Amino acid sequence: MTIRVMLVDDQELLRTGFRMVLQSQGDIEITAEAGDGAQALEVLRHTEVDVILMDVRMPRLDGVQATRRICLSADGTPLPGAPHVLILTTFDLDEYAFAALKAGASGFLLKDVPPTELVAAIRSVHAGDAVVAPTTTRRMIDRFAEVLPTVGAAPAANTLAPLTDREREVFLLVAQGLSNSEIAARLVLSEATVKTHVGRILAKLGLRDRVQAVVLAYEAGLVRAGAGE
Repeated sequence: MTIRVMLVDDQELLRTGFRMVLQSQGDIEITAEAGDGAQALEVLRHTEVDVILMDVRMPRLDGVQATRRICLSADGTPLPGAPHVLILTTFDLDEYAFAALKAGASGFLLKDVPPTELVAAIRSVHAGDAVVAPTTTRRMIDRFAEVLPTVGAAPAANTLAPLTDREREVFLLVAQGLSNSEIAARLVLSEATVKTHVGRILAKLGLRDRVQAVVLAYEAGLVRAGAGE
């Protein structure tokens, strides 16, 4: 299956570099490019895209606002069938990039990411996974939980009502930054069983990936900054 990728960055030289790397892959096709968020939204009206590499700081419409419009509905819920967004940032700790995660992005990459990691990240996101390691996700949210802009209303106390007791256990461990293998060891389950639980949790809560699960847990007050390992 070919992964249709869109490049969104106001620096044409960077888009050219990413295009050269990605076009060498047999399963990746560059189907569109844009120089800012506003142009990206216009292009998406008539172009089918699976994964978007999105810069953060751009003229007219920045990457955070563009990501929100692409990934979330007016009430802040994920839009079904929306492209997966990978945020491109120059700095490892960029509050704008983390705001984009709240806006629906599936992860972030540094602009100097090695080609092999860039390709792997695109494939991972296309498969439905988040590219930010769980421990990195926890560090990001811990650092920027207070400055991230709120998207929609805060989840109610019954956030986890749709989940079984076991799924709640798994959800809270995901929110603390544990990987599937770590959760399996903690709960004495097989890794395959944990993966099944995670998939059901995301479906029941209307979440796209583990990054969004962490954000939800923090917003609902289920996990506090500094929690976990």
